[in-house]
Parts: sequence; structure tokens; C-alpha cells
Amino acid sequence: MSLNQLDVKTSLHATRKLKAAGMMMRMLQLRLLNTVAPAYFFTATAITFVLHLFFFIPTIFQTPGIIIHTSIFLFLMLNALGNYVMTIWYPSETTSESTSQTCTVDCLDAYYLCNDHHFCKLCKKVILKRDHHCFFTGNCIGNNNMRYFIMFCIYTSSTCLYSLVLGVAYLTMEYSLSFENPFTFLTLLPLSTGYFFIGMIPGLQFFLILMLYVWLGIGLVSAGFCCQQILLVARGQTWCQLQQGHLAKSQGMWRANLKDVFGSQWALGLLLPVLTIKTVTNTTKDQKHN
Repeated sequence: MSLNQLDVKTSLHATRKLKAAGMMMRMLQLRLLNTVAPAYFFTATAITFVLHLFFFIPTIFQTPGIIIHTSIFLFLMLNALGNYVMTIWYPSETTSESTSQTCTVDCLDAYYLCNDHHFCKLCKKVILKRDHHCFFTGNCIGNNNMRYFIMFCIYTSSTCLYSLVLGVAYLTMEYSLSFENPFTFLTLLPLSTGYFFIGMIPGLQFFLILMLYVWLGIGLVSAGFCCQQILLVARGQTWCQLQQGHLAKSQGMWRANLKDVFGSQWALGLLLPVLTIKTVTNTTKDQKHN
């Protein structure tokens, strides 16, 4: 073997090692995010519960209003948490051996399409009609739990909007902050940070201002996810297919596509985190038979 061939072989070996190390580091980062994101969600949820039930509602409203707004808050929050649990409890995965056998070790370094199934390198499972991996739930979103995820996004964004309104009202009443200026949100956080560190405002006021931005951020992200997922479902397409440039197969009208995800009793699912009741069609029967 010549020196040039030896140098090329050594260089390729070093490149493979660097690529493997980089992939391992990326997987560690993704797994860390898969652990931190749910903890962040539950921490924000617990803080929101405490602030509403012990600060916002008792301070802003009187006796009739306390009962009404407590009921509204609990309805929004319990629906968000209920659909969150359903998203995790009913994962979209398939145990088809014929599909699983096609997923070799090469699947671990990328997401790929295989017979309308996708392999998740974090879950290490084959997912039926996989859309994406949600770090807040720690699992993949697919055909089986898509409705729960969409409803979770709807109620999370609604809860954050409700919390934002009550938080602004509480800060206005307790600390005489004015939100009449539309640019207040642009300057509130940096000014409050400076005032807090020089001791001009109390810690609770600064913490509440931080929570306003947390609710605003989570609410906007959840609303964006909700709109995106409803659009993709109506088109009969997944985000994974869209990223890879695969066009969705013709699956009928948009109403049929929505009904396939939301089920026959979709109206009940809008109000309560209940199981999705699928409509069994001839196509579905044929697929099960095959």
C-alpha cells in the first residue's frame, strides 16, 4: 500500500470518528432537551396555578366573579393538561414487524420515509404517519395522537392569553403599572430588570413581569403549532413529509382528512379530553385486512 493510499485511509477513518462523535453529541443534546422541556412545562403550569388561585383571581374579582373566573381557569387548564396526558398516553407507534425490520442501524442518523411510516431516532420506534417529535411531551406526534396534540395547543394558548390578561390587570391594580402605551411590552422587561437589581421594585413584581413574557411566548408558539397542524391535517400531509419534499397522496376532501384525525364525535373532543372515536371506512377495513 502506497503512502498516499495510507493517508487517504487514515483521513477517512478520522472523518468517520469525528462524524460519529458529532452525532453522539447531538443525540445527547436532544435527549437533554427531551428531559428539560417537560420539566419546564410542569414548572410553568404549577406557578400558573398558584398565581391564579392565590393572587390574581382573589385580588381582581369579588365573590361572584371569583367563582366564575376560577371555573374558567380550571376548565382551560384541565383541558390543556388532559390533552397533554392523552398525547403521551396514546402514542402513535406501530409494532408491524415487516416495517420494523426495514429500519436498520442507518436509520439512527436521520429521519426517513419508509412505506408511509417514519423512524424516530429519539424514540427509536417506527411511527405511523409521524409528524414531528415534541420535546414538551417527550414523544412523537402522529396519526393516533394528533387530535390530542392540537387540542393541547389550543387550550395552552387560550390559558396563556387568559393568564396574560389577568397578569396585566393584577400588575395594574397592585403596582400601578400602566399598559396604555402599545410599546410598554418592548421596554417593560429591560427596565424592570434594571430596577430590580438596584432595589427599586420588589421581587414579586419582577417575577410577575417575567411570567408575562413566559405566557406570551408559550401562547404564541402554541397558537402557531395549532394553525400549522390544522393546515397540514386538512391537506392530508405531515410535517415530516413536507420537510422531505414528499407530496401527500390524495386522501379526499379536507373535511374527510379532518374527520380522520378528529373522529366522528369531534364536538365532544373540543370541550373534553376524551378518546378519539374513529370512523371506520371501507378503505380502513381494507388496510387492516392487508
